[in-house]
Amino acid sequence: MAVELKTVSEDEAGMRLDRWFKLHYPDLSFGHLQKLVRTGQVRVDGGRVKTSTRLDPGQSVRVPPLGDGEEAPAAPGAPNAAGRTGSAAGTGPGGVPAKAARPGVKVNDDLAFLRSLILYEDKDVMVLNKPFGLAVQGGSGTYRHLDGLLETMRDKDGQKPRLVHRIDKDTSGCLLVAKTRLAASVLAKSFRSREARKVYWALVPGVPKPRQGRISTYLARDEEEEKMRVARHGEDEASHAVTYYAVVDQAAQKMSWLSLKPVTGRTHQLRAHLAHIGHPIVGDPKYFNIENWELPGGLQNKLHLLARRLVIPHPRGQGVIDVSAPLPPHMAQSFAVLGFDASQYDPILEAPEG
Repeated sequence: MAVELKTVSEDEAGMRLDRWFKLHYPDLSFGHLQKLVRTGQVRVDGGRVKTSTRLDPGQSVRVPPLGDGEEAPAAPGAPNAAGRTGSAAGTGPGGVPAKAARPGVKVNDDLAFLRSLILYEDKDVMVLNKPFGLAVQGGSGTYRHLDGLLETMRDKDGQKPRLVHRIDKDTSGCLLVAKTRLAASVLAKSFRSREARKVYWALVPGVPKPRQGRISTYLARDEEEEKMRVARHGEDEASHAVTYYAVVDQAAQKMSWLSLKPVTGRTHQLRAHLAHIGHPIVGDPKYFNIENWELPGGLQNKLHLLARRLVIPHPRGQGVIDVSAPLPPHMAQSFAVLGFDASQYDPILEAPEG
C-alpha cells in the first residue's frame, strides 16, 4: 500500500483523528495508529497531529503504508452474499468462498430487521432501538454491524444513512441516524455543542452516596487492558469527562437503578465513571471490579446499560426530536425480579449542563 492523501468530508467535521481512522480503517489497532502519529507518519495538511486532533472539512490526511499486515480494508460497500461489507462479493474472511444466497433474500431480511428497530423516522432522521450485542461499526472479526446493515437503506440517489454518534456493542437503546448529508452535518454540530441531551439507565450493585451527584475525571485509554482508565489532568491523550447520576430506585442496599446524564461523550465514559465510584454496571465484562460479588438469582450476566432517552433539536429547525427506548429483554427481566417500575419519573433529565 502506497501513501494516500484523503480529504475530510463535510460529514466528518469535528471528528477526532482516531475516530476518523476507525471509520475508514476499522482493522487498524489504536496502538498502531498511535505509533504512526507519534512518529509523524500520519499528518493533517502536512502538519504533525495527535490522535485527539479534531478534523475540519477539506483537510488532507496523510495515510502511510499501514504495515504489519494491517492493510487498509476495502471501503464499506453493499453486503455480499454472507452479509459482510468491505470484501469481494461472494467471499468471506481470508477469501474463503461464502455460501450463495438467493438474490435479494439477505438484503430484504436485513432491511426488515432494520425497520423493526425504528423508534422514530422522518425524511431527515431515524432513531433506532439498537439491540444488545449488535456492534454499531465493524472491526476485526465483526462482520454484522449497523453501519453495514444501513447499506440496505440507500435512497434512489445512492445516498446511505449515516451514523451521527455511537454506543457500545453491548449497550442497548437510542441510536440517531441521519438520512441526508445536511442532517448529518447539523446533528453532528448539535452533539459537539452539547445541545443533545442523553439519558441512560443502568443497574449497579449497592447504593451510591450521595444519591445524586456529579462525576468529573480525566480519562485515557489503557492499551494493555483495552479500556479507559482515570488519568491525571495534563496527561497525554487524557480527556475531561463529566457525568451526572441519580438513584431512581433501590432494592434494599443490594442494587440500584441509576439514571445517568453524560455531559461529555468519551469512550466508555459511563462504564469507567461508575466503576471509579465503586458501583460498576452489572454485567460489564471490562469494568466490573468488585471481588466475590455474586449475581442475584434471576438476573442475566449481561451489560445492564440502556441509552434510554435522546432529546435533540431537529436538523431543519422543526422543534425537537424526543425519543425513548424500552428496556431490553434482559434488563426488563432484572427490573421485574427487583420490583423496579420503569414508568417512574426520571430525575436526572433536568440536571444542569456544567
